[in-house]
Amino acid sequence: MKTITSVLFILLSLCSKAQDDLMSLLEDSSKTETGYTTATFKSTRIMNGHSTERMTEGILDFRISHRFGTLNSGAYEFFGLDDSNIHLSLEYGIFDWLMAGIGRGSFEKTYDAFAKFSILRQSTGARVMPVSMSFLTSVAYKSIKISDISIPDDFSSRLSYTEQLLIARKMNPWLSFQFSPTLIHYNYILFDSDPSNLWAIGTGGRIRLSKRVSLNAEYYILTDDNPQMLQPVYNPLSVGFDIETGGHVFQLIFTNSVAMIEKSFIGETTGRWVDGDIHFGFNISRIFKLKDREITRSNY
Repeated sequence: MKTITSVLFILLSLCSKAQDDLMSLLEDSSKTETGYTTATFKSTRIMNGHSTERMTEGILDFRISHRFGTLNSGAYEFFGLDDSNIHLSLEYGIFDWLMAGIGRGSFEKTYDAFAKFSILRQSTGARVMPVSMSFLTSVAYKSIKISDISIPDDFSSRLSYTEQLLIARKMNPWLSFQFSPTLIHYNYILFDSDPSNLWAIGTGGRIRLSKRVSLNAEYYILTDDNPQMLQPVYNPLSVGFDIETGGHVFQLIFTNSVAMIEKSFIGETTGRWVDGDIHFGFNISRIFKLKDREITRSNY
């Protein structure tokens, strides 16, 4: 019995020593490997604006976005649901670090195209990077008919451009933030007093409520009081929910902007939350695999 007890004691000691050695090896390995943060946001959009997320190589995202009329339009307009603006887009991951997209919206009958480059990825381990960073560049063409003959109607005058730096950090599994310095350039301005270059600073965040649902919010601060419009424009504020349902992300949105691309929702929002100029809307993102790669949300 003493011999058996001694053998068992030795075996337990060896197992404990082996476990300690294994944990030490794992800790050393974690220091030599880089762990990249995934799913800072669940979609390529926070609400209206882009997030740092992107489609990886070979993944196509078909997006349908709706914004209805204002809630203060009353029961006759079914609180805005009788009115609708839509934006359709196809967005594709060319490489893991580059995605591009094209779209068309009913607001001002605008066509748009963009490219988004991944510059930095938040990581730990061998390479420590505290934030993720992407750069967005886009162009928009306003095709709506112009009845005022005093306004130029050539192709160039209808163009506008957006340049945006997206800087995000996932604080923990439940909380993410993003900071988005933005420049919008209009080729044509109606009045000399209006800026052709509009600067804005965007902020956004995500709070995870459950495995598949999160609360999102985004706010853009304009640096000019009355850019590019016959009537005053206001800072766009959007709040809503992300709902992930396997193959797509469904976003429910409340916003004071009816438009869905940067040059419009940042620079041409004419409604205010305090006046009840709130539009209900949604984004639907449906993912398709065009290359033989596994589709998971951790991919982007």
